[in-house]
Amino acid sequence: MANVCDYVKWRGDLSIEQSEFNEIDNLILSRFSYFPFDKIIKENEVVTIKELSERFKKQDISKLPILWKDDVDLFPLMGESERFGKLLATKYINKIDPEQEKQFAAITVLMPNDTIFVSYRGTDNTIVGWKEDLNMSFKSHIASQISAKKYLEIIAQEYPDKKIRIGGHSKGGNIAVYAATFVNKEIKDRIINVYNNDGPGFCEKIIESNEYIEILPKIHTFIPQSSVVGRLLNHEEKYTVVESTQVGLLQHDLYSWQVLGGKFVTLEEVTNGSQIVDKTIKEWLKSISPEERGKFLDILFEILNSTDAKTLSEMSSNWFASAKAVLTTYKNLDSENKEIIIKTITSLMNIAKRNVLARNKNTK
Repeated sequence: MANVCDYVKWRGDLSIEQSEFNEIDNLILSRFSYFPFDKIIKENEVVTIKELSERFKKQDISKLPILWKDDVDLFPLMGESERFGKLLATKYINKIDPEQEKQFAAITVLMPNDTIFVSYRGTDNTIVGWKEDLNMSFKSHIASQISAKKYLEIIAQEYPDKKIRIGGHSKGGNIAVYAATFVNKEIKDRIINVYNNDGPGFCEKIIESNEYIEILPKIHTFIPQSSVVGRLLNHEEKYTVVESTQVGLLQHDLYSWQVLGGKFVTLEEVTNGSQIVDKTIKEWLKSISPEERGKFLDILFEILNSTDAKTLSEMSSNWFASAKAVLTTYKNLDSENKEIIIKTITSLMNIAKRNVLARNKNTK
């Protein structure tokens, strides 16, 4: 079995001019925006991926915000390869804004044949990033989606003669689709493909819009067989199911996705578990109004913010103090807010239990 790192080792000696851009290249460049660029590239610098990987090797990795350990392997492999090393990266941006509840990062790769790839980062390790993700459950437009659209407009204006590919993993896939959906027609016509790699969908208002329907034929969505994140909210596009070596929610790890040559190893459909989770979350969202969802999340993150941690790593590394702060804050909530927390969680658990029992009954 092989993953994206194995793909670079195998296909890395062939440039994109020699072997055309494919779905695995999409996944790799979608992951590219997750790498820790803050100390190794300036916002408007244009530099090869090879040079960036060399700068990365000189850093003290223990002090860098490495989100997934396999990034440490993939980055140098890309830099050393003929396929990716000579590609130019530019326009890196990474903005965290707690007041706007925004976590947004992106980078653009200048490709051969007058094309560019705009890569959007998904959720990082910050608490504000996770809060923004959950805001999708009751907001039609979140801050990073709006930033993604503006970023794409800037890039399109800077490179007016180039065709555009757009991609992202997790929330990055969602904001890639959003940006492509709401840019003007001139930019939309220049878009070749939009890649959503296990990213959540949208509220009904967006998927029913003319703008979304226009971009729909260009959207390519890939999800692992037990996908949870990639089946959240509403999707209208067709999706490809990719085989993963992980289980359950851990299949969100794109390094577990299996590849064969320049294509994914695919399956016909998602697992029963994925179908149950999808059904449960959709029923749960229908049972709770957007206002109630928003209130629940505000209370939940008020509790989490009482830990003073900025990231999930900080929270887990000081788990005793964090747990104490969470329990104290919950204890001090007024009765109305406690009731909202209990009601919302109980509703989710009851719906999940009912769907699991129904699935077990049907399979007997």
